[in-house]
Amino acid sequence: MADHGRGRATRLRETGRTVGRMAPGPLNAITDVPGLRVGQTTLDDAERGVHSGVTALVPAALDEAAAVPAGFHVANGYGKFVGATQLMELTELETPVLLTSTLSAFRAADALVGWVLDRATTPVTSLNPVVGEINDSWLSAQPRPVTEAHVRAALDSADAGPVAMGNVGGGTGACALGFKAGIGSASRVVPLDGGPVTVGVLVQANMDGDLRMAGRTVLPEDLGLERAGHTSPRGSCVVVVALDIPSTGRQLERIAARGTLALGRVGAAFSHGSGDYGLALSTRVAEAPRVLAPADLNLVFTAVLDGVEEAVIDALLAARTVRTPGGRTAHALPHSVLLD
Repeated sequence: MADHGRGRATRLRETGRTVGRMAPGPLNAITDVPGLRVGQTTLDDAERGVHSGVTALVPAALDEAAAVPAGFHVANGYGKFVGATQLMELTELETPVLLTSTLSAFRAADALVGWVLDRATTPVTSLNPVVGEINDSWLSAQPRPVTEAHVRAALDSADAGPVAMGNVGGGTGACALGFKAGIGSASRVVPLDGGPVTVGVLVQANMDGDLRMAGRTVLPEDLGLERAGHTSPRGSCVVVVALDIPSTGRQLERIAARGTLALGRVGAAFSHGSGDYGLALSTRVAEAPRVLAPADLNLVFTAVLDGVEEAVIDALLAARTVRTPGGRTAHALPHSVLLD
């Protein structure tokens, strides 16, 4: 399978480029945020044309607390985000967050409920499972490939180590900005008044538009490649932001909004057919949440904007070319574009 000039580097920073001024955490991933684990199940069967999966983000605080603070933002609502209304109303997250494909979202939600109930130590009479999705049907021939076993495997395998990127988990069948895309992640250590805070992001990148990177617009057509993705603008992109201070719901809503706004930096079109969602959560719970002063909040906003931009680029750099049995090709972004 041709790789179109891909080199050894799989992350933007390995080319000597950075986004913004703040330093990343040790892994430059959302798992740099203490108290957050990530697990992924990848369904990649070229013969059957199945390219899908599940990404699970698990806040450790949910082992002891009923919920963690969270905020939700809708940039464009043409999508399925299970649990959205209660997130918006209560600004609380009761379960891990799952990211998967469109028609698997409902199976995933049911499996998530079962997983939580199996671990409950007291009777549960109400639960708000949270599942985001992307439409990966351009690459994945099977509309509902994800089963309960796949969801449980992602949840049970979640850890605080490096986050696999590109064609993995809920990003296995993703295409973005004309290229093969997938899961991307990044982090920033933010120097707030009172001490540093870690802000991490994870992006399930699957949006249309034209890639803007390293000061230029990069079109697959200019590289002699077919454009990946639906010819009519359809996409969807989910951005999850985590930080390790007990924040207020209102400030988390504003932080989540910056996660979706950041997609415009890399060229997202925010088209009619794209569901673009941002979710921000705190991994710490406290009776008195910390209200960030405007100057500190601005630094967190900047960390999110820079982190999401880098995460999308890393998703593209980590992705591999995929060809379907029906003749479609989602080309990986050639690494040579960063060397020109």
